[in-house]
Amino acid sequence: MAEHMTEHHDDRRPAVATEHRAPTVIADDLHIVYRVYGTGAGKGSATAALNRIMRRGPATNVREVHAVKGVSFTARKGESIGLIGSNGSGKSTLLQAIAGLLPAERGKVYTHGQPSLLGVNAALMNDLTGEKNVLLGGLAMGMSREQVRDRYDGIVDFSGINEKGDFISLPMRTYSSGMAARLRFSIAAAKDHDVLLIDEALATGDRAFQKRSEARIRELREEAGTVFLVSHNNNSIRDTCDRVLWLERGVLRMDGPTDEVLQAYEDFTQG
Repeated sequence: MAEHMTEHHDDRRPAVATEHRAPTVIADDLHIVYRVYGTGAGKGSATAALNRIMRRGPATNVREVHAVKGVSFTARKGESIGLIGSNGSGKSTLLQAIAGLLPAERGKVYTHGQPSLLGVNAALMNDLTGEKNVLLGGLAMGMSREQVRDRYDGIVDFSGINEKGDFISLPMRTYSSGMAARLRFSIAAAKDHDVLLIDEALATGDRAFQKRSEARIRELREEAGTVFLVSHNNNSIRDTCDRVLWLERGVLRMDGPTDEVLQAYEDFTQG
């Protein structure tokens, strides 16, 4: 893996400390391509897909979307890295590739351990209560039942969903989207992660919840984890990240200290 390593220095920390922290994620000339099947029999529906399988012939009317184009970087223990860029720039796609959910068209992604992806659409079971979803979510992340029980009260308190009633005992389908997103983040944040990937989770909830979330991200960094945060809220990026990757149309336009990259991005969007 060493032949693929590149160096990135955070100007707000000593360069020596950055050099000696172990890599957790390495992207090496990463390309991600989506293939979108166009109209035809069934107009791109499941029927059309079944027809293609039955014919065993090559797919027609396929449009390729080159979502990530030659991205390379090295993330290290203790870093909190913001991902910014215009809508459709490839931020969420890059997170999914790091998590191993999307295959690379070209290039490679190397990770230390199994990254955990937390997205606002991460599935919990709507027919189960919040209480049971806490247990299932914790078990799915590799925690033991004892660990989930020990951390249960903290998860519920962190989420704040019981502040206006006993919602944790109600089915998830009764929750607002914001409540469900806060509970998902609270479950994920209860575990120490080698690499935690967060997609817009801090956009939900009031400022008090955002402050708790930002503090938890700083704790994860101090515990030698690596956090990636996709957000359109530059203040959240400033408060929690020491480094920023700026993607634009799938290309890594800039990689550097938070203030420097955000200033360049804001000049770009306001120009």
